[in-house]
Amino acid sequence: MADLLSIGDFSRMTFLTVKALRHYHDVGLLEPARIDPHTGYRSYRPEQVAQARLIRRLRDLDLPLDDVRAALAAPDEEARNRVIVAHLERMSRQLQQTQDTVDSLRRMLTEEERIEVAHRDEPTTTALAIRGDVTGETVVTWWIESFTELHRLLAVSGVERTGPDGAVFPTEFFTDGAGEVVAFVPVALPDGRVPPLPGRVEVVERPAVRYAVATYDGPMVDLDAAYSAVGRAVTEQALSAEGPVVERYLPNGDPEDLLDHTTEVCWPVLV
Repeated sequence: MADLLSIGDFSRMTFLTVKALRHYHDVGLLEPARIDPHTGYRSYRPEQVAQARLIRRLRDLDLPLDDVRAALAAPDEEARNRVIVAHLERMSRQLQQTQDTVDSLRRMLTEEERIEVAHRDEPTTTALAIRGDVTGETVVTWWIESFTELHRLLAVSGVERTGPDGAVFPTEFFTDGAGEVVAFVPVALPDGRVPPLPGRVEVVERPAVRYAVATYDGPMVDLDAAYSAVGRAVTEQALSAEGPVVERYLPNGDPEDLLDHTTEVCWPVLV
């Protein structure tokens, strides 16, 4: 067929190698217009050039093959753009995480970490809480959703807060990368009466515990420095006790701004 392009010409027109074109054929992204039944030689139509160039652009952005396929199969431009924009947003987040890690490494190499560790006895407290089975990848989203829900409940129920927000992290969250985390807000219940609680919110009694506490106010990527400092301190003093680590979140300004806080890392110690 005179109007068909050889795979070589198609490669030159699209900047896609013959190997790449064969791969995209194999995975169903770009079907040749004709395959010679005797030689297996692939030929393409001129109008396929635009699709091939789009595939190359999307792959240059590291768009996964499944997403490339979804973009190509989109019923209209708006649907296709949604796939691409979602990937660009993921790339932006990854770039920010990379920049945060680079900045963290620079601080580790140029600054001396000085995090003071103190000891504190916490009494038994009542709290409103939400439990969730989370992983290292899902914990931040779950954390924000849980405290947003708890704060909303406090606002409408009239229950008095008696301390800062906190979260309980079991050892397996760190060792296995997943575990049941508990977000909580200490409260006072008048006459012990429990207000109506939505869905997953519950009342819990937190036991009295002695903690070694490291206070950290800085980028979240460096929070492990506080864990390292308090863990080293209790190990050197042979004080480490069984039990989960608790983070407490002290507002730096607006208590409803969940992300603007100082974190206390509370490590249980022997009494």
